Amino acid sequence: MQSTNRAVTDTLQNALSRLTQTRLNYWAEFAVDIPFGVVLIFAGLRRQAIGPLAGVLIVLLGLLLFSLFEYAFHRWLFHGSVEIFAQGHRSHHENPQGYDSLPFFFPALVLLALAGVLVALVPAAYALLLTGVVTLSYVVYGVSHFTIHHHLFRHALARDWAAKHHIHHYHADTNFGVTTALWDIVFGTRYKRAPR
Repeated sequence: MQSTNRAVTDTLQNALSRLTQTRLNYWAEFAVDIPFGVVLIFAGLRRQAIGPLAGVLIVLLGLLLFSLFEYAFHRWLFHGSVEIFAQGHRSHHENPQGYDSLPFFFPALVLLALAGVLVALVPAAYALLLTGVVTLSYVVYGVSHFTIHHHLFRHALARDWAAKHHIHHYHADTNFGVTTALWDIVFGTRYKRAPR
């Protein structure tokens, strides 16, 4: 019985590992996350319990919260001791133009859990709007990260932004933020060129 359970577990892990390296999985995540984020935002706004000022503050909080999640996941999960995340992320470092990503359904499940926790803590309209903003911020992160690795930028600011992430691929203990350097600055992990 135990060997059968182990065989099933190994088969599922292998299938999941193969899935996470496919283009279909990569793009399916956008097909799940974009409508999910839009539905959350509309569900939050539909309740008409959010005034304009509160709405703007929730959106700003969502952007800030996502940037912290992006940094924390990248630094402490993908470069941490949780082997399933670290192994997948090592594949990305070995082949930055590949399609290694989380299973397409995983981010939506995490975001759904976040919405559930937030609904227990704050009014539902706030929780849904906040989670929707975090979800669409994750989509922007995904597009940004893909673009950094698959596009050559002409504009100096865009080149500088992309270069910060490319540096991370050579100095993996720095520049964990992709969309913003804010948390690298706060936590002291922003890359600093050694003096000559």
